[in-house]
Amino acid sequence: MNHVKSIFVLLLLSIALGCTTLTTQQKTEYAMMEKDGALVQEKNPNTGAVLGILPGFGAFYGREPLVGVVDLLLWPISILWDPAVGYETSKKVNYYITVSSLEKEKNKKLNELENQHDLGNIDNIKYVSRKREIEQKYDYSN
Repeated sequence: MNHVKSIFVLLLLSIALGCTTLTTQQKTEYAMMEKDGALVQEKNPNTGAVLGILPGFGAFYGREPLVGVVDLLLWPISILWDPAVGYETSKKVNYYITVSSLEKEKNKKLNELENQHDLGNIDNIKYVSRKREIEQKYDYSN
């Protein structure tokens, strides 16, 4: 019976940790956004890691309440992974906030460009060229 309980705990842990980290592609985008100064840092990953010393607090800080509850239930052993969870979930929050912010900014610029085109202030060639520039500026998926 102890083996079943251990397997169940490990399964819960792997599911919880899998939900808290960025994908490889997202990590690359995160690094590029950070390098360009575009990263919105709502959560400090180091704060998340420090809070992870307390049972579940790292996950709660990173907006992963289900993981926080699991970490609380598995305390004191959860101290082995919750600092990493706090760190990673903080980065995940920052990533999605940055993506949303960049998307809003891009749409605003594209709308302004569209208005200039509709008013006849720029021709089709300039419109297409500037549109491409705007789309490339806000694209971190490459």
